[in-house]
Amino acid sequence: MKLKMDADRRTVLKGLGALGGAGSLSTILATPALAEAVAETLETVTLTTQAGQLVTASLATPQDTKLPAPAIILFHEWWGLNDNIRTMAAELAAHGYLALAVDLYKGAFATTPGQAQGLMSDLNEEDAGDTATSWINWLKTDARSTGKTATLGWCFGGGWSLNASLLTPVDATIIYYGRVNKTADELAALKGPVLGQFGRQDKFINEEMVSGFEAEMTKAGKDFTTHWYSADHAFANPTSARYDEPDASLAWSRTLAFLEEHIGKA
Repeated sequence: MKLKMDADRRTVLKGLGALGGAGSLSTILATPALAEAVAETLETVTLTTQAGQLVTASLATPQDTKLPAPAIILFHEWWGLNDNIRTMAAELAAHGYLALAVDLYKGAFATTPGQAQGLMSDLNEEDAGDTATSWINWLKTDARSTGKTATLGWCFGGGWSLNASLLTPVDATIIYYGRVNKTADELAALKGPVLGQFGRQDKFINEEMVSGFEAEMTKAGKDFTTHWYSADHAFANPTSARYDEPDASLAWSRTLAFLEEHIGKA
């Protein structure tokens, strides 16, 4: 078994630079052993936040020839910072980005919906905001970064991708089916464009909420693009029963195009 695991890890690492195909990426995300192998390639980094918290995150760095690179901060789903999110950071590094997967749960993560709900409910939003802004500022000034920065998140993390962009300036914001119930006054703090990816079957982040967000963004005079898919919540997560590979693939291609347009590519 160990020999097979080592072989899987070598295969994954060898092909990491070519993960861009949605099929290979979804295979890795849906296979715990492969996702773990990719996650192990990331560097654990530590930071003392502006408010004095000691926090950690997982950093994926592109090849030295692509440095300095534009930077992306990733926000996890309600499950916490798991290997799937780390794999997404590695995928972005393979595309030439400095990608940082942050941990808003301080090391905790869930394996059941009940646990995830508990972690999300217990979140101290002030601490989470401090963590997010401190990591964004760290990324902007790191020697490996061009200073161009985007936020990206899914579900709970989609909401936090937007929250972080409201707390400190970034060049672009990407939201996958995250809470966007903000007012025009709150959205006035945005400095860069927003890309939203939503599913029409989603009963949580529904069309009523997103339509309200679009109206408030227009009122605030902000640049945004919204894409709708004939999919449900969590359609981009291969470990979810609601995973929709065609829509996930299209959403990911749009994500990469948006990033290249607004923060560049190494």
